Amino acid sequence: MTDQGLKTQTFVLNMGPQHPSTHGVMRLMVELDGEVVVDLKPIMGYLHRGVERLCEEGTYLQNITLTDRLDYVSSMTNNWAYVLAVEELAGIQVPERAEYLRVIAAELQRIANHLIAIGSFAADLGTYFTPFMYCFRERELILDLFERLCGARLTYSYMCPGGVRRDADEVFIAKTREFLDLMPHRIDEYERLLTENEVFLARTKGIGILPPDVAVNYSVTGPTLRGSGVRYDVRREAPYGIYPRFDFRVPVGEVGDCFDRYMVRIHEMRESLRIVRQALAELPKGEVKANVPRVLRPPAGEAFSRIEAPKGELGFFIVSDGSIAPYRCKIRSPSFINLGVLRHMVLGLKVADVIACFGSIDVVLGEVDR
Repeated sequence: MTDQGLKTQTFVLNMGPQHPSTHGVMRLMVELDGEVVVDLKPIMGYLHRGVERLCEEGTYLQNITLTDRLDYVSSMTNNWAYVLAVEELAGIQVPERAEYLRVIAAELQRIANHLIAIGSFAADLGTYFTPFMYCFRERELILDLFERLCGARLTYSYMCPGGVRRDADEVFIAKTREFLDLMPHRIDEYERLLTENEVFLARTKGIGILPPDVAVNYSVTGPTLRGSGVRYDVRREAPYGIYPRFDFRVPVGEVGDCFDRYMVRIHEMRESLRIVRQALAELPKGEVKANVPRVLRPPAGEAFSRIEAPKGELGFFIVSDGSIAPYRCKIRSPSFINLGVLRHMVLGLKVADVIACFGSIDVVLGEVDR
């Protein structure tokens, strides 16, 4: 017997479409040579709902509910990015207290997002189900706070042109302070479970390395970019709201692998706690919403807003023709942009590593498909 003249052939493995209870309905066409990845093509569109087109049919105020359903685990920040563009178009000034409440809500939302990202990432890698349940335990506390703040637990529609829909009462403030005291110890607990876990380290260290120049060329943002050592954060580079008033660090990684992307999210949760604590300490009294007409007709023009959403840079480009609805609405969603770099991450790795790389990007298909 001799193997002379024998050659292997690659084959295509369809991973997905996945159930919505994972990262969303998506299919990865993976070309394999044995277990080694030689090519990958993401197939999306299973959740396409035409949100941008719907925004051109609804009024400026009605469209807030559509933004909730983009990245549906970070609805607060979706609201904020949209209303910033509307406020720029209409020349609306936001009261001071509302600005602080927006920061508090957005940073709590960042923590809730990263809890899902880290918990599901740990479950994807097979490092037991305990971290997943622990992360959801603290996320429930944040959802309780949001329910107290605006009456909803997932799709909030809390931020609106001119401020926020409801003021925060003393119970919300007290419960938030309790959460701030509790959460650092819980983050320490996640680190004890994962950061030195042998299985977790074997599945993440040196896996899915994303060089900084490649990340920049792909327009990657958020923890995925900062994990590669690029210190870019919209809150610092193009400040919005009242972020320049707060003291916080922008964590970055060193290698750019799956482990670095995990650690950036761990550190970002700690920084978000610092920001919320400062915002509560400085929270002024006053109105929480400007006097904005129910039927809003911004003058003809265009506006672009961008914020540092939990997954990266989220932008809204809105064109007004002077009517009650946008003439054009274009959304720059971080999950869609960040997903483009997945192929570069996985080439030459094994099948199991595709799961690790995909989970480390932290995408939600609601904003990929739109």
